[in-house]
Amino acid sequence: MLPVLDQSTWAARRAAHEARVDAWIEPHLARRRRGEKHPVEDFLFTYYSYRPAQLRRWFPGGVLDERRRPAVEWIRDLLAATASRPPHLGCFGLHEWAMVYRQTHEQVRHNAWPLRLGAAGTDAVVAGARIRCSHFDAFRFYTEPARPLNLLQPTREAQHALEQPGCLHANMDLYKHAYKLAPLVPAELVADCFELARDIRTLDMQASPYDLAALGYEPVPIETAEGRARYVEAQRAFADRAAPLRSRLLAECERLLAGP
Repeated sequence: MLPVLDQSTWAARRAAHEARVDAWIEPHLARRRRGEKHPVEDFLFTYYSYRPAQLRRWFPGGVLDERRRPAVEWIRDLLAATASRPPHLGCFGLHEWAMVYRQTHEQVRHNAWPLRLGAAGTDAVVAGARIRCSHFDAFRFYTEPARPLNLLQPTREAQHALEQPGCLHANMDLYKHAYKLAPLVPAELVADCFELARDIRTLDMQASPYDLAALGYEPVPIETAEGRARYVEAQRAFADRAAPLRSRLLAECERLLAGP
C-alpha cells in the first residue's frame, strides 16, 4: 500500500528530484545544442532509451497495470537470479577492448579519441587475454574476430542464467530496469540507479583502450598488474553499491506483483 502524500511533501520531493537531475541533464543538453559529443557523460542518454525529460519527471510510485505484469515478472526474475550468485570480478573491462579488436580507425566506435596503445597494441592485449564476459548487451558489440575469444557465448535467452552481480554492465542496467518500471516505482529510485550507472560508466571508459586524458580521465591500465588490481577494487565497490539498489528494485517488483 502506497502512502498518501500531502502537498508540501510531494512538492519538496519533486523539487529535490528535479534539482538533482538537472545537474546531470543540463550539461548534456548544452552539448547537444552545440553538436558536441562526450563518450562518458552522454552515454546514458544515447545508449538507453530514457530521455532527459523523462528522467527529470518526478513520480511517487504507483500500482500495477495488469498489462505490465509479464514485464515486471521478467525484471523480478532477472534481479533475483543475479542477486543469488557470487560476484565475479575477473573481467577487467575487456569488453571495451573486444569491441575494437582488429578494426580500422574508421570502424572504431569512439574514433574521435586515440587508442592508448595504438591498434596493434590493443589487439595484442585482446589476443593474449582470458576474456570472460557474461553480459549479452556487452558481448553483442564485440567485433566478429573477438567473439570466439570470449569464454562464454551469452545470448538474450540465457541472460537470466548468466548475469552476475560483479558485472559492471549488469549493475549499470539497474537503471534500465528502474525506468522500465516507471512510473510505478519512485523517481528517486530511478535517479539513484542513474547515478550508479553514471559512475560505473566513468570506470568503464577509464579501463577502456581509449585515451581520454584530454577530458580529464586518468586511465586504469588493465594491461598491467597494477591496473587490474585497481579495476577489481573499483568493481567490488560498485557491486557493493549495486546490491541494495537491486534489493530495492526487487522489493518494488514484489510489491507490484502482490497487487493493491
